[in-house]
Order: sequence, then structure tokens, then C-alpha cells
Amino acid sequence: MKISFELEPADVERFREALTRTRDAVRSADDGDIVESAKHTLDGLLLGDAPTYVRDRIKQVQRLITMLEDDAWALPRHHRDEVITALVYFSDPHDMISDALPVIGMLDDAIMLELFLRQEADLLRAYDRFCEYRRTLGAVPDVLAARTEWCAALSRRRGQLLSRLDASRRRREAV
Repeated sequence: MKISFELEPADVERFREALTRTRDAVRSADDGDIVESAKHTLDGLLLGDAPTYVRDRIKQVQRLITMLEDDAWALPRHHRDEVITALVYFSDPHDMISDALPVIGMLDDAIMLELFLRQEADLLRAYDRFCEYRRTLGAVPDVLAARTEWCAALSRRRGQLLSRLDASRRRREAV
């Protein structure tokens, strides 16, 4: 059986307001604590009875955590803050729908993650391209000179991807 629904602009706005409240509530929280909280939440979830839609979105939380913890990617603060905010919402057991409610408790988290993943699709694609480029470079060389060049090549690619990402966002915001 397939059940679908459409979010009206007012519905999306309610989610954005909830996200803003979440962001404001943890302004002073440490990124590391937020990431650890998200990991703890992931570890404690029992998603066996959750709808596939929910499970598929929740799986993306690990991807976000990996991106944040990737020192070579070194996500700039303005992008990092958006990812952290999504993790804060995900980690809050008392968000729009209490996570303690069987089956539907994670539905709002899945919807929020879907909205975030759509909004940040270009960031996630840039990270995927970065990881693919890193794989093409192979293992980090043992020889210092080669390792230095390896790191420089990776850094250049990161800079290119983030510059394109920011330029694309500026163009979209100008429209």
C-alpha cells in the first residue's frame, strides 16, 4: 500500500519554525556533543516497525555525521551549522511528535530530514564528489613529499567544490 501526502507552504513553515526553535534552544551547545547525541539517538532507535520511508531518511543521519567528522572535508561553519541543526532536531525526543510513540514517533524526524536533504542536496553531492576524488587519489603516501602533494590535491578539490557550491547558492538566492 502506498500512502502519500502533500505539504502545503504553511505546513513547511511549521517545520521551519520547529527547526528554528530547535536551533535557538542549543545555540551554545558544542558541535561534538550534538554529534554524540545524534549517535546515541541512532544507537537507541528500534526502527524494525518503522515505515520504510522513515527508515530510509533516518539512515541519512549517519551520512551527515560522517560528513561532519571528516577532517579532510572540513565543512565551513555556515554549512556546518545547517547540518548540526538537523542533527539537533533529530536528537530531540520531544520534537513535534514524541519519539516515544510507536511507529509514528519518528515521522516528523523523517519529514524534517527529507526537507533538509532536499535543501542541502547540492552540499551532499559536493561531499560525495570529494569522497570519490579522494578514492581516486588512493591511500595517503608514506613519503613526506608525496603525502604533502596528496594533501594539497585534496585541499584544492575541496576548495573547488565548496566554491562552486557557494556560487550556486548565491545565484539561487539572487533569483
